[in-house]
Amino acid sequence: MQPFKIVIPSRYASTRLPGKPLLKLNGKPLIEHVYIAASKTKADEIIVATDNHEIVKTVTAFGGNAIMTRSDHPSGTDRINEVAVKKQWSSSTVVVNLQGDEPLVQTDNVHALVKLLAAHNSADMATLAIPFKNIDDVVNPNHVKVVLDNRNFALYFSRAPIPWVRDSFSIKKLNQPTGDLPDFPFYLHVGLYAYRVSTLQQFAKLPASILEQAESLEQLRIISNGMKIIVETTTRTIGHGVDTPEDLVLVENILKKQDKSS
Repeated sequence: MQPFKIVIPSRYASTRLPGKPLLKLNGKPLIEHVYIAASKTKADEIIVATDNHEIVKTVTAFGGNAIMTRSDHPSGTDRINEVAVKKQWSSSTVVVNLQGDEPLVQTDNVHALVKLLAAHNSADMATLAIPFKNIDDVVNPNHVKVVLDNRNFALYFSRAPIPWVRDSFSIKKLNQPTGDLPDFPFYLHVGLYAYRVSTLQQFAKLPASILEQAESLEQLRIISNGMKIIVETTTRTIGHGVDTPEDLVLVENILKKQDKSS
């Protein structure tokens, strides 16, 4: 498999969980759990990219690598580009963007992304999607949906339920979701990305697109500018992320079970 780097963008500010990277799970800060998961992938290099000195101190204390980046980056990908520039990585270097709130990321999913990007020279970015299982998740704006073309390139990402299945959906039904999903392959986007440094360089030069700002989804900057995102649809296990206080409790319990079984 092609060598790759992992960069973990990690901001201190969080609307729902202030100071999220430093919150403790089983006695360790969240960012350390993410770093440990990243280490299992055998990446050439793992770096936490942050705008907070406490996060740098924390990462350094547990033996990890961290780089201070500007505080005004509009997205994690912009932050990762700053790391690539500082590290002087070549344009062909493959970088995996692992979100700083994904302590349960699976190694095989990271490897799948790297292989997917290598297999599609025309793709600027590679990412994952999994089938939705119920209507509640489809209408939840915290769950990002992706629609694909016939070659598995992304057509659009949205927080809204897309595509709109005309004969099955109505505003009233989606405000009070019940019953089964329509017979259509709805896909949940998994926020794990792989790209080459050349894409990072191009991405960072582009202003945030109108669609990106409307949906607060950085991948829409790629699509808005005619770049390509290849998507692998998978049924592999996708680790639960930490977005809310409820997620924090859930993930901590999962980590406890993992510790007992190891």
